[in-house]
Amino acid sequence: MMPADQFLDKKMQKLLKPSKTPKKDIKHFRTIWISDLHLGTPGCQAKRLLEFLKSTESETLYLVGDIIDGWQLKRRWYWDQTHNNIVQTVLKKAKKGTNVIFVPGNHDEAARQFIELDFGGIQVRDELIHTTANGKRMLVLHGDRFDGVIACAKWLAYLGDSMYTVILKINQVFNQWRARAGLPYWSLSQYLKLKVKNAVSYITKFEDALADEARKRGLDGVICGHIHKPEIRDIDGIIYCNDGDWVESLSALIEEADGELRLITWHDVVPYAQAVEPQHIAVPV
Repeated sequence: MMPADQFLDKKMQKLLKPSKTPKKDIKHFRTIWISDLHLGTPGCQAKRLLEFLKSTESETLYLVGDIIDGWQLKRRWYWDQTHNNIVQTVLKKAKKGTNVIFVPGNHDEAARQFIELDFGGIQVRDELIHTTANGKRMLVLHGDRFDGVIACAKWLAYLGDSMYTVILKINQVFNQWRARAGLPYWSLSQYLKLKVKNAVSYITKFEDALADEARKRGLDGVICGHIHKPEIRDIDGIIYCNDGDWVESLSALIEEADGELRLITWHDVVPYAQAVEPQHIAVPV
């Protein structure tokens, strides 16, 4: 299967080629949350992610699960040099003083055996509470334990993973045609999530379950990943935040110095690349 970046012709690839980011262009935040990178799959927007990491700095960087896609790597080995560069960049941030915390998800669940250990300056934690600059106490976790399919019928999750692999191949061919026709990218997976009634119900139930867990613990909110849908919203007085993914939305959750939480995308920190849209491939949750 062709990697996501190979959708682009050589001229476009040249325009999107990562470059050294001048220090004056680096954006500083108190905290950054990213998840669902799915390193080890062609669908990972690795070049855009690397640009994002090199264009941002923070006191704390949370890696909120599904950083490396162990499910897909078991089926077929894929590891681009850019994926190595991302790992090295994160390790370099940790070495230079960034507080890097890795919360494993279902696709990298093998790392859960190392919870409470530290590796190369990276702390591995199952979940934790983050206190914002303005005093909000937020539960941070990947969120897969609140997914009924993952929790109660893992075999069905693996089946869904295989089905999505077929969908993403169809999506790939379809968007190659759209690119030649000068049409923008159209995501089949997002269409299915947002238009299919059951999928919308699944997302809503997931969000409500996470908010309810934060409420039970007496916290102000929750920050998670897992469902690839970036979101910040109030659910009956609880702040629900999902940082999105680096397959389709290319998004992150950030905390400003005053404690404000916002969603940002690759476009927000790498403005010079806005002229050409990256090509996305869906990866299942």
